[in-house]
Amino acid sequence: MSGLYNVLILCTGNSARSIMAEALFNVLGGGRFKAYSAGSHPEGRVNPFAIEQVAAIGYSTEHLRSKSWDEFARPGAPVMDFVITVCDKAAGEICPVWPGQPVSAHWGFEDPAAVTGADEIKRAAFRKIFLQIRRRVSIFASLPLEKLDRMAIKHEMDAIGHTRAE
Repeated sequence: MSGLYNVLILCTGNSARSIMAEALFNVLGGGRFKAYSAGSHPEGRVNPFAIEQVAAIGYSTEHLRSKSWDEFARPGAPVMDFVITVCDKAAGEICPVWPGQPVSAHWGFEDPAAVTGADEIKRAAFRKIFLQIRRRVSIFASLPLEKLDRMAIKHEMDAIGHTRAE
């Protein structure tokens, strides 16, 4: 594998975790990745606390939107090299399964949008999950993908998914 890698990050609602992961791949990837995000049941809006997190790293929030993964299954859609689900199975969510040939992995994160309370509590939950996603994206972005075969990349992606998120 070599060149620009397309990454699709999937979650159920596409309003928080997958949006933050999209931004992190596009910012931290050093031009190696073009990341997209989508949901199996998109909420139709991006969580304002997720917008705060991605804006803080200089990612343009102008075109962020909650969208269905169906957009990426249509003819003419970008061909994905990697698909990463970020839903938290422990929270009882149904993680989407992506058909086709991309290398896929599950990197579960707690849903910060499920946190209740004052804005400061919600903001802290989003910051915590944002930093966890950032750690995993940074590890993945540092891999010499052009030197690894599909099986080795799959192994590394799975290992990253089991990396302590803190």
